[in-house]
Amino acid sequence: MSTATIINGREVAAQLRRDIAGMVQARIEQGRSRPGLAVVLVGEDPASSVYVNSKIKACEEAGFLSRSFHLADTTAESELLALIDRLNGDASIHGILVQLPLPEHIDVPTVVERISPAKDVDGFHPFNLGRLAAKTPTLRPCTPYGCMRLLDAYGIDPGGQHAVVVGASNIVGRPAALELLLRGATVTVCHVRTRDLPAELARADIVLVAIGQPRFIRAEWLRPGATVIDVGINRLASGKLVGDVDFDAALDRVGAITPVPGGVGPMTIACLLQNTLEACEALDG
Repeated sequence: MSTATIINGREVAAQLRRDIAGMVQARIEQGRSRPGLAVVLVGEDPASSVYVNSKIKACEEAGFLSRSFHLADTTAESELLALIDRLNGDASIHGILVQLPLPEHIDVPTVVERISPAKDVDGFHPFNLGRLAAKTPTLRPCTPYGCMRLLDAYGIDPGGQHAVVVGASNIVGRPAALELLLRGATVTVCHVRTRDLPAELARADIVLVAIGQPRFIRAEWLRPGATVIDVGINRLASGKLVGDVDFDAALDRVGAITPVPGGVGPMTIACLLQNTLEACEALDG
């Protein structure tokens, strides 16, 4: 029988969302502004539509003002930038989220950098990533921040531990490494050119994986007793969702692990709400 602790992201996220809803209700009762989030979807990507609907529902449940904009996949980049400009100037909107991926004719860095850093609740703007790198974080990338909140909820302190991040994307891998550095971990970042991934993982107290390859990380590569945060969400041909780690095999080896689904995913949306509330407090008091 497995002795690994299952890190339940649904429970942690539900508590965070309840806390946020309470703070929003208190703001409204005090006559202060209601946090407002604008979500922009370009095109018809099915997965993006599911994510956007989940975010809108979470906003409404927390008492936020929620506005959604669904643009055709033929929308010109200039039209999207003009919408962002309007939302930047809208005092009722405290957070702007443009759902990725975008159609190929739209340049993602241009769009991300057009969002006001004060309303960048995804935490992707170079200003906000730079603040995280400089150890003075403001709005933080939601998924890595959610991973840190999970570690906190289960009493896992990265300080002094060796953490290995597998994946170096701007959305998860790089900011996750910065978050772990901020917590005092010794951090190694592995990527496609890493020569001996199993050897790196064998030394890791904490492993955070975000590569989008189903069950790529084998249990025997992991250090016995390690904490594993699996950010990957992959749909198999059968329709089953699995992570980047071979979860079933890892259960008999690691100390704690996030499941997929039900691990990191719910925390991403909860931390989006947290960022929007913080943006509202910074902009309106």
